[in-house]
Amino acid sequence: MKEICIVEFPSNLGLKEPQPGKEPGVKNLPDWLWKHHLHKLIRPKNSIRLDPPKYSNKRDPETQILNSTSLIDYAREQAYLLNNILSQNKFPFILGGDCSILLGTAIALKQKGNYGLFYLDGHTDFMDIALSETGGVGGMAASIVTGNGTEKLTNILNLRPYIKEENLWCVGNREYDDAYENEIRNSSATYLSLDHLRNQGIQKSVQLFLSEIENKNLDGFWLHIDVDVLNDTIMPCVDSRTPDGLTYAEFNELTSMLFQSNLLTGLEITILDPDLDPTGQYTKEFVNHFSTTFNQHIYLGS
Repeated sequence: MKEICIVEFPSNLGLKEPQPGKEPGVKNLPDWLWKHHLHKLIRPKNSIRLDPPKYSNKRDPETQILNSTSLIDYAREQAYLLNNILSQNKFPFILGGDCSILLGTAIALKQKGNYGLFYLDGHTDFMDIALSETGGVGGMAASIVTGNGTEKLTNILNLRPYIKEENLWCVGNREYDDAYENEIRNSSATYLSLDHLRNQGIQKSVQLFLSEIENKNLDGFWLHIDVDVLNDTIMPCVDSRTPDGLTYAEFNELTSMLFQSNLLTGLEITILDPDLDPTGQYTKEFVNHFSTTFNQHIYLGS
């Protein structure tokens, strides 16, 4: 059986300042989830933390991206750490941070083999810097790890692409804008907006994804969870709020199917900002739903 290893990447390097002089609060997410007993409920064998470089809200003149050099340095350290965990046949359970933590994860996966990515997010995060208003990698993560964008970030350690574009499934977007959605529509990734997911059905959608991973004979798949995929009424403590989103019934149904697959290699949770949930009411509900579903359905056979 694989051991669960909680890995904390408390990074906010991929987000803009919510207001001048104030850092995004997602860097406090691992400690916040610990306070609300997620670590205790998941029961990992061990827990590891890798602190990021210092945050800056200044764009790199070359790439126009926030914290680009720091993100590269951090991604290399993340990949080294995760490579060791995966080599020991352990299950990395990553707590972010913003979505830019995916860079280090994707590099480690590329170093280990050929993996799929199930990108569960209320946004596609699949766009070029030309469309980005913030310059934050958090909004471009899925695009960058599949080899799109500046060479500086897409080809770290000469491993471009970290995830093949055709092995990306982007699921749950509800930012309905043609210019935004066309970026992923015109790619070779599979795109299931929230409307498409509901129309096709969660069970059928996940089954199609798992069948594709098996048919392509991939080494496994990674699950990226941005909590803003959840309905805004039950998860408003995120940096980019959008009406609608998955209910907990839908979210639990979807994740339970993924947790039961022996091809799930690891997962990451991102974006919940403790500063935006001062009483912890939304965090408590999330921890309860997630830990219950995970513990009931996770398959960790070797």
